[in-house]
Amino acid sequence: MAKGQKTGGRTKGTPNKMTQTAKEAIALAAEQLGGAERLVAWAQEEPQNERVFWGTIYPKLLPLQVTGEDGGPVQIAEIRRIVVDAPKK
Repeated sequence: MAKGQKTGGRTKGTPNKMTQTAKEAIALAAEQLGGAERLVAWAQEEPQNERVFWGTIYPKLLPLQVTGEDGGPVQIAEIRRIVVDAPKK
């Protein structure tokens, strides 16, 4: 085996069977517990539940890696704020 050459295992992008099975089981349990309507009701029951939803659950839907346009690097623009005295009347 040449150094740096992968010669075994799953090909890139192939889902892990155990991970897929676990995701399916969690999705089934969520549906049987009331699905989206129950999740909304739970989040509305207590203010800390809503904080958990927005701080822990919802971010899992967001991309893990941020990229710029067409997958390129993120462009950062410099923003300057200049305070200018207004002319007195």
